[in-house]
Amino acid sequence: MQETNLEKDLGVVISNDSKTLSQCQYAYNKAIWILGMINRTIRYKERGIMVRMYKSLVKPHLEYCVSAWSPHYLKDEELLERVQHVCLKI
Repeated sequence: MQETNLEKDLGVVISNDSKTLSQCQYAYNKAIWILGMINRTIRYKERGIMVRMYKSLVKPHLEYCVSAWSPHYLKDEELLERVQHVCLKI
């Protein structure tokens, strides 16, 4: 039998130490991947269109299972806010 440090169930990543960093990194990577896809496929980047794309495709990944995340970890919060900064650059 092999011991693992992370377990993924229903899209939520749980670690041995019950910290949320793994879940936040997973959400960050997924959101950045989707933003890259939007950037590559949408030619006419009007502000209204980009806001709707962000709200409908990216934001749900950042908010999924947010009740399990601790607001006391500043690193987690900064990691997820980086997605917004990347979106603003697009």
